[in-house]
Amino acid sequence: MSDIIKVAILAVGGQGGGVLSGWVAKLAEANGFRAQVTSVAGVAQRTGATIYYVEMAPAGDQDPVFALSPTPGDVDILIAAEIMEAGRAAQRGFLTPDRTTLIASTHRILAVTEKQVPGDGRGDASAVTAEMASYAKRVVAFDMDQVARSSGSFISASLFGGLARSGALPFAPAAFRAVLEGSNKGAAASLRAGEAALTHAASTAGPAKTDRPSVRGPEPDLEKWRALLARADTMPGHAKAVLHAGLEKVVDYQDLAYGTEYLDRLAPFLGHASDLDRNAAKYIANAMCYDDLPRVADLKTRASRQARLRKEQEIPDDGLVRVTEYFHPRAEEICATLPRRLGAAVAARPWAMRALRMLFRKGRRVRTDGIFGFVTLWCVAGLRPYRRRQLRHATEAAHVDALSERARAIQPPRPAQAAEIFGCQRLIKGYSDTHARGHSRFDQVMAGLPLFEDRDDAADWLRRLREAALADHTGDQLSGALKTVRSFTAAPQEGLAKPA
Repeated sequence: MSDIIKVAILAVGGQGGGVLSGWVAKLAEANGFRAQVTSVAGVAQRTGATIYYVEMAPAGDQDPVFALSPTPGDVDILIAAEIMEAGRAAQRGFLTPDRTTLIASTHRILAVTEKQVPGDGRGDASAVTAEMASYAKRVVAFDMDQVARSSGSFISASLFGGLARSGALPFAPAAFRAVLEGSNKGAAASLRAGEAALTHAASTAGPAKTDRPSVRGPEPDLEKWRALLARADTMPGHAKAVLHAGLEKVVDYQDLAYGTEYLDRLAPFLGHASDLDRNAAKYIANAMCYDDLPRVADLKTRASRQARLRKEQEIPDDGLVRVTEYFHPRAEEICATLPRRLGAAVAARPWAMRALRMLFRKGRRVRTDGIFGFVTLWCVAGLRPYRRRQLRHATEAAHVDALSERARAIQPPRPAQAAEIFGCQRLIKGYSDTHARGHSRFDQVMAGLPLFEDRDDAADWLRRLREAALADHTGDQLSGALKTVRSFTAAPQEGLAKPA
């Protein structure tokens, strides 16, 4: 039993865990060992990784008896294809400080539970990184996903190089190279990624500077765009980078005139305080770029999205792809896409809304890899020039005006509170039910503002309400925070019901 080497590999779909376990077994067999590979499938949608388990032992007169799955406290080498999987391995007892060598990539793939939080639900990866050394005998950890992508390969190859780097297996680096050279597909790229991981050195250079994206188009439009940039450069404020990002976002969303409207809305709030400059520039742009049907269709038919899907799924350029988009717009989204007066008339008539709900009660699957499905979405995206005439635009423009007016009313004496008011726009995101829930929480927070807006610590309390609203999707923490506010104020309490 002491001769058996036990290797556990934790990887999610698309990371090549099966390929990696195959390479490890091939490496062992090519060097006089016997090996067995098993796997325990995880749950889809990133709620758990698949565990690939390899046991190997030197070939002898008798066949070794291998286990089918890893046992806590009995793992020699653990390979984690993402940093939080290393943390889960420690929780499950797979890491022991006197025995286990840990090879882990420090990049992140968000879990479903992290994405469900309305605000920033990301787990603290730095806490896992800081504690890894105390759980394992030796740690080899760096961003192996970036190493693989820089080499034009997949993370399985850089993890294999990380295993060679660790020296935990009794095989020379040349043996690892021989396995990668014998790969059926992408041998050259895999060898590059493995070699890069084997020789990886931590970089001390700062983050690379990103150039402003190049813009192409008719010369008259380019001239107007340069004029907008020049105006943005001359505006006061402490958040030029955010201002430029907001300007690029609104122009890409609609047109150059929309960029002018953005700068006009933003101008009254610049030059007073850095937080107000930054929040106004960011959240006015976000509020102006709401998600409607033309926007969703536009994003799903862009060439950049097709390239991203191929990259994420690791599909070669010559590979055939089927892409099915799922749509389930509510009657409210359909009504909001109508011209303003017509949409308002339909929304005001219950029988008309019931008819829309009957027509669109079922979701639709649209194949965008085919001509019919792609052209259908492309035509929906073509409604963008008419967006200003739609009912949804009138509703969202009124929201931005109300948000700006509320901040403007208190800005001169209390810029910090004005900045927090803009920050509450974080609550509103997405479309359909997600957007409706966000608006409900936004309204709840704004309804609570009169309870404390004259206090010196009003900005702090507004931030606490917003963070409570972002903390969970049930609204329980927001309700509790509002009760706390009411407990030390005598202001009116209308409009503070628990959000749906």
